[in-house]
Amino acid sequence: MIQGEKIYLRVITRSDLALLNAWANDPHVQSEYGSFGLRPADVYERRFAENGLLSAQSGQLLVVTHDDTPVGRVSYYQVGYGPNEGSKAYNIGISIITEHRGKGYGVEAQSLLAAYLFSTYPIMRVEAVTDRENIREQRALEKAGFTREGILRQAQWRSGRWHDQVMYSKLRGE
Repeated sequence: MIQGEKIYLRVITRSDLALLNAWANDPHVQSEYGSFGLRPADVYERRFAENGLLSAQSGQLLVVTHDDTPVGRVSYYQVGYGPNEGSKAYNIGISIITEHRGKGYGVEAQSLLAAYLFSTYPIMRVEAVTDRENIREQRALEKAGFTREGILRQAQWRSGRWHDQVMYSKLRGE
């Protein structure tokens, strides 16, 4: 468990899979920025069977309030900027249920996840990408200590059109 002031991040267990499968196609969880088409009804059972949703290459953790209410999930996956291990970084993502947005959970969850990745892996960089129109997430990343780097033009196909993305990063020690 990764403890914060408002929330904590915990490993996803088999008993969480039904909730995650329900969230996978729920527009109140995915939001307009996380909607990439329908997913199979058992998408999380398949992923859980493969690696328990947690490995050095990628992972997902549940975002939970201190009264044990699941409010979302965070994820990470390894990216590379060269063939050597020293050029590895992690890209993170987040999804918070609509009724729990605006409470600071996303800021804290992303900050906790970045700190966890820095303390666990020999990396220099954690990055996040969000839609150019997603001002709330941009503010959350900045509050979590990430720095805006630039625009990835027309980098994401979603909801029938191309979208610009904004790249953010946090370096070890920042």
